[in-house]
Amino acid sequence: MSETEHTQTHIEYDDFKKVEMRVGEIIRAEPVEKSEKLLRLVVRFGEEERQILSGIAKFVSPESLVGRKVPFVTNLKPREMMGLESNGMIMAATDSEGNFSLLSIDPSVASGTQIS
Repeated sequence: MSETEHTQTHIEYDDFKKVEMRVGEIIRAEPVEKSEKLLRLVVRFGEEERQILSGIAKFVSPESLVGRKVPFVTNLKPREMMGLESNGMIMAATDSEGNFSLLSIDPSVASGTQIS
């Protein structure tokens, strides 16, 4: 299969509307003990703060994340990993060559802003 070929599942617009995405400002980031890939993020969404775990430790340093505004999926069912609860998912891209990029938000956009 070539890089441009892939299997695609189509969804209805109403299914997409179920996904809530908001701008989150990362206010704290640290490695998860006994994990090589997980980072524990504390993320501000307006007045709310959440703990979100992400498997991005091999790509970014925790220090480089603090203060960044990034899109997050915020209505996923909470998930436990390494004994910690994660309440969301950070949006990022990794290509077939392993190049990694967090999606970025203009710093002027307020944390908590709904993404549509």
